[in-house]
Amino acid sequence: MAEQAQGLDAQAVEVDGQALDEVVRFTSDLIRLDTTNRGGGDCRERPAAEYAAARLAEAGIEPTLLERTEGRTNVVARIEGTDPSADALLVHGHLDVVPAQPADWSVHPFSGEIRDGVVWGRGAVDMKNMDAMILAAVRSWARRGVRPRRDIVIAFTADEEDSAVDGSGFLADRHAELFEGCTEGVSESGAYTFHDGAGRQLYPIAAGERGTGWMRLTARGRAGHGSKVNRENAVSRLAAAVTRIGEHEWPLRLTPTVEAALAELAALYGVETSPADTDALLEKLGPAARLVEATVRNSANPTMLDAGYKVNVIPGEAVAHVDGRFLAGYEDEFRATLDRLTGPDVDWEFVHREVALQAPVDAPVFARMRAAVEEFAPEGHVVPYCMSGGTDAKQFSRLGVTGYGFAPLKLPEGFDYQALFHGVDERVPVEALHFGVRVLDRFLRTA
Repeated sequence: MAEQAQGLDAQAVEVDGQALDEVVRFTSDLIRLDTTNRGGGDCRERPAAEYAAARLAEAGIEPTLLERTEGRTNVVARIEGTDPSADALLVHGHLDVVPAQPADWSVHPFSGEIRDGVVWGRGAVDMKNMDAMILAAVRSWARRGVRPRRDIVIAFTADEEDSAVDGSGFLADRHAELFEGCTEGVSESGAYTFHDGAGRQLYPIAAGERGTGWMRLTARGRAGHGSKVNRENAVSRLAAAVTRIGEHEWPLRLTPTVEAALAELAALYGVETSPADTDALLEKLGPAARLVEATVRNSANPTMLDAGYKVNVIPGEAVAHVDGRFLAGYEDEFRATLDRLTGPDVDWEFVHREVALQAPVDAPVFARMRAAVEEFAPEGHVVPYCMSGGTDAKQFSRLGVTGYGFAPLKLPEGFDYQALFHGVDERVPVEALHFGVRVLDRFLRTA
């Protein structure tokens, strides 16, 4: 039976009903395992890692559990493909989630409740849904006697929602041998339905990420009494620098991925495009502009302030934190701009920095992702895009892995997928999970 299944055309062998049931159950189960990452090492992913490892082992897939820090557990497994000459493909998902305040939610964020055809809870879209899709798809292969064309390396990681030092960074730096042969990888934030409000369904697939530059700004001055004249006030110096950063208009900078996205969107909407007129083009694209507008420039957003300890005391130091993001090829410009905006009285440094990524949209793997989506959503329009933020693909890029965002979901109109990332009432429709596991299965087998 296994030999017969392997001999069938790869597109003709679809996931079974058990896989559709499992993807929903696994999503719910993983949500109930609270893996909140509060930063600074305050997280414990081990329960979710053990859950994922057990599901793999049940299907005859041997998992390896790895920790840099106790409780911060990663899972890696390899499934052998049928073509020994093919490069391996990495498919990865993180196990941690950002914090959630139960009082703000309609349901408890760690209930995993399934209500009216929707799975609720923290991680439903970021990204325990994708973890569940991976598990459900590869388990179905074992039942059907199916093997993928190329080796598939599965990685469930810790610490993606903070620095990744206990997760993908640790794996890339200390366990590179587990990823031998991997040249491409797929993970979160791509191939979901984007409704443009005019009847079109877009499916953006990520082929790039802006670089991450989280910064600490430190202003130093002369401490003193709050009632006295002080021309060296650290708080004033910091406030001025933060204001300059917050008000700065970053220049237009187009990467190849963003240019490809704009070209495909312009063709779809029947409008002319030129790099010099990008802002005008974005206006013509309407809601679809949201897919690219955050990635046509570098950015720096002040997010935290810390100064002083008493109202009548001028402190000698004041600190701010800024979330900076830079496009591939424009990090040097980003650094020079921050030097200018902070000025001579404020120092700045990266507290966390990761590279910007760029992936080719004319590669065969992108064509196969496009084909997998179009097979199950023929009414959809696949377009490339660049992520405004970052994923574990940054760390895996150290191993020469080219990363794409591909976590397929078919979503109903009015379902604001992007707003649910780190948002309140995070949830995912059951039908979206069914679509996702079908598309992911199709892609992973034929990639």
